[in-house]
Amino acid sequence: MTSKISYVLLLFLSLQGFSQNVKLKKAFNGKDLKGWVIPDGNLWWTVNNKILEANSDPTKKGTILWTEKSYTNFVVELDFLMGEGRVDSGVFLRTEKQQIQIGESGSLKRDMTGSPYIPGKGYPVEAERMKEILKLKDWNTIKIKANGGEYTVWMNGEEVMNYDSDTVIENGPIGLQLHPGRDMHISFRNIKIGKLK
Repeated sequence: MTSKISYVLLLFLSLQGFSQNVKLKKAFNGKDLKGWVIPDGNLWWTVNNKILEANSDPTKKGTILWTEKSYTNFVVELDFLMGEGRVDSGVFLRTEKQQIQIGESGSLKRDMTGSPYIPGKGYPVEAERMKEILKLKDWNTIKIKANGGEYTVWMNGEEVMNYDSDTVIENGPIGLQLHPGRDMHISFRNIKIGKLK
């Protein structure tokens, strides 16, 4: 009986590892915005030296850069560097109604990086240990696993958040946000996405 339990546990752990170590493919080529839906009248998104730059415009309109492809269950990993201004950004998961925050929450007026934002629910959970893990003036690597409504976030290699959303959208693109009403700058690089089996 004990050996059967051990086998099941090992199988479970190996499957968990497989889902976290899914093969990731480049979603940003470092040269241009190929593979992304460029917003009309784009003033916000530029590519310089293999870095995707997001800058607010004088009217602080805000914008979202969406992938051309849609995804069901996936892992997205990217590096980000918070620049000047009050950074309020994030990664949208299949829809504008499911987001992992990067930077300051407009409603809470404090940094909520790594936490899920769900309209109508606010921030149902908060990413753990971010004050010790997040680098405010250097590059950070965030990895997000979206498996159905279950979201897991790793920051700089450390698991910081797990949340099960009951309002999940099954399929859709992945988006990067430049929040309206902010004078801000944020940079992204090494954007990779992998589909979960």
